[in-house]
Amino acid sequence: MAIDPKLLAELDARRGKIMLSGGQEKIDKRHAAGDQTARERLDGLFDAGSFTEFGMHTRHHCHNFGMEKKEIPAEGIVVGVGLVNGQPVAASSADFMAQGGSLGYMHAMKICDAQQYALKAGIPMIQINDSGGARLQEGVEALSGFAHVFYNNVAASGVVPQISLILGPCAGGAAYSPALTDFIIIRQGGAAGMYITGPKVIEQVTFEQCTMDEIGSAAVHASVSGNAHFVAQSDADALNIAKRLLTYLPPNNTQDPPHDLSTPLDVADDEGMNDIIPAENNIPLDMQKVIAHVVDEGSFMEVHAGFAGNVIVGFARICGVVVGIIANQPAVKAGCLDIDASDKAARFIRCCDAFNIPVVNLVDVPGFLPGKQQERGGIIRHGAKLIFAYSSATVPKVTVILRKAYGGAYIAMCCKDLGADAVFAWPCAEIAVMGAQGAIPILYGRELKGIEDAQARESRRQQLLADYTETFYNPYAAAEVGQVTEVINPAQTRAKIALTLRTLLSKRETRPAKKHGNIPL
Repeated sequence: MAIDPKLLAELDARRGKIMLSGGQEKIDKRHAAGDQTARERLDGLFDAGSFTEFGMHTRHHCHNFGMEKKEIPAEGIVVGVGLVNGQPVAASSADFMAQGGSLGYMHAMKICDAQQYALKAGIPMIQINDSGGARLQEGVEALSGFAHVFYNNVAASGVVPQISLILGPCAGGAAYSPALTDFIIIRQGGAAGMYITGPKVIEQVTFEQCTMDEIGSAAVHASVSGNAHFVAQSDADALNIAKRLLTYLPPNNTQDPPHDLSTPLDVADDEGMNDIIPAENNIPLDMQKVIAHVVDEGSFMEVHAGFAGNVIVGFARICGVVVGIIANQPAVKAGCLDIDASDKAARFIRCCDAFNIPVVNLVDVPGFLPGKQQERGGIIRHGAKLIFAYSSATVPKVTVILRKAYGGAYIAMCCKDLGADAVFAWPCAEIAVMGAQGAIPILYGRELKGIEDAQARESRRQQLLADYTETFYNPYAAAEVGQVTEVINPAQTRAKIALTLRTLLSKRETRPAKKHGNIPL
C-alpha cells in the first residue's frame, strides 16, 4: 500500500515554507548585503548531500505579547549533522531572518540536541552565530535556554572540538557561548560583532560614548580583547577557515589528531636555516621565517595572529605529524612574555593537550616584560598560567632554544624541568638567570667600582663578560647538567624535531589522581 500522496504533498509544502524562512524578499536583501542565509552557510560547510537536519518542525510555546500568533520557521535555528571533508560534524546555524534569530527556550533546546549528539558521537561541534540575543517575550525561559547551551559548552570542553563563527550580531548573553568554545572565527564588516552591552547601554550606565566598532568589531576582538582567534573576510571565508581548522583536530579527546605518517621523514640538513640567523644577537630573529623552515611547506595555520604578537601560536605538520607551535617573536617587544602573551600561549597549550596534539616550542626570550602596568595588571598570575599549562600538559613536548632564554621566562617556555621530553639548543643559545650585561654589575659591581682608571675598569668588565659567557651563558653549560638534550647545528632543527616527534607518538604519562588542578585564572 503506497503512502497517501496528500501526505507527501503536505510534507513538501511544510518543508518548502520553512526552507524559505522569511521569504524570498528577505533572502534577496541578505544576498545584497553580502550575507548568506543560515541554510546556505550549512550548505557551504558540509559535503554536498550529507546534511541531516534535526527539529525542522520545532515550534515555540510562548503565549506572551501575541507570540502565540507568530510562526518562526524552524524556531530561528537550523541544526543537524553531516560530513565535512568526509568527517562527521554537528552544527547549528542561527537564522536572523526568523525573529532576528532570537534565542527562546525551544530554539536553545535545538542547539542542545546538536551539542549532546556531538558529545555522544564524539564529533566536533560548530556553532554559527547571527542572533539579536535573548527573545524578550519569553523572559526567564530564554535565560534558561542560554544556561542549557552554556552548560553543554562546558560539558563538551576538552572532549570534542568546538568552533564558533560570528557571522552577524552576537549580543548579550549569546556572546558567552562562543567564549566557552575552543575557537572563535569572526567576520569582518557588515553586522558581525560580539559584545555584552551595546553603546547605548554603556552610555546610559557609565556616560561613556563609543561606537559598535569600538567594542564589538572583528578588529577589536582579534587584536585588543583577544576573544577572536581568526578574522574572516566573508561568510565563505569563515567556513573555509573552520574546515581547515578541523584538518588539524581529532574528532574527540580519545583519538589522535590526523597525522599523516605516510609522509617520509626528512632528516636532511637545511642550510637555509643558518642564512636567516642575524650575525649579531642584538638583531631580532624573525620567528616566522624559522617556523617556515621547521614545518611542512604551507602547513602553518597561525592562531590569534593579531593578538599579543610577541608570541606566535598555531597548528602545523612536521613530516606529516600534527603539532602545535608556540614561539617567541623577537620582532615584537623583543620577544618578552607579557600578560597577553602568557594568556594566549597558555590557552593554546591547554587546547593542544586536550586533543592530544604534540607541542613544539621555539624559544628566544629575554624575560618577562618589565613595567608598572604589567606588575599591577597581574603578570605574576598570568605568567603562572603559562607555567601551569606546560606543567600539566602530558602530550609530547619538544623545546628548541634558538638564542636567548633568560630567567623565569626560560622556565616558562617549557624547560626540561617543566616536562619537556627533549630540549635542543643552537650553539648561539644564551641560557642564564639574566643577560650578561645585567649580571656583571650585580656579581662584580664592587670590584669594578674599586678600579679607579676608567680604561682599566672597562677592560676588566669585558674580561668578566667573556668569563661569564664562557662559564654560565652558553648551551654547553646547560647541557653539562642535563638541561639540554643536545646542542645542534641550526640546519638540523627540522630533522631533530621530526625524529623526536616520531619516537614520542606513543608517549603515555599519568599524573596524581585529582578532580582537577586549580589554574591561576
